[in-house]
Amino acid sequence: MASEHEEIDPIKSNPDSHKAIGVALMILVLVGLSYALTRNGALAGALGSQTLDLITPDFRHVSAEYDPKHTPKIDCPDTVKAGEWFDVTVTIGAGAIHPSLVEHHVRWIAIYKDDVELSRVYLHPVQSYPRVTFTIALEDSCDLIAMEEPTHAAPRKSSKRITVVKPN
Repeated sequence: MASEHEEIDPIKSNPDSHKAIGVALMILVLVGLSYALTRNGALAGALGSQTLDLITPDFRHVSAEYDPKHTPKIDCPDTVKAGEWFDVTVTIGAGAIHPSLVEHHVRWIAIYKDDVELSRVYLHPVQSYPRVTFTIALEDSCDLIAMEEPTHAAPRKSSKRITVVKPN
């Protein structure tokens, strides 16, 4: 037993602590290495650091501009009864179907009532067709917004006005 003034060596008193220290150091090295490769090192050199800086802001911006393969197409009634369930089918590609390849696919499709997300579906590349049917009920008229995020472009959205008829 240690006296009041005797210091205790935490590594000697707990032999497994050196493993935890090693794991922590390895994580720090990996984080530093991945940062160096993507911002300052090999990847930045291969792509050009300016390219990485230009890509990042575009992928944060949600585009509402029409694109035949990326604009979500919303299929649902224009008018619905308050509180009654109805289907909303969202197909990615209002003019042509979006590809579903390992290297280029739709990550997810979401539906919003004005600015509130109602539901989101994540898609698997190759094995998922870029079309989803949501079943929802509304109490008030709103803008129904469909949004998708592909792997090679900025997220896209489109909207459709839904009129809700209240019962008499």
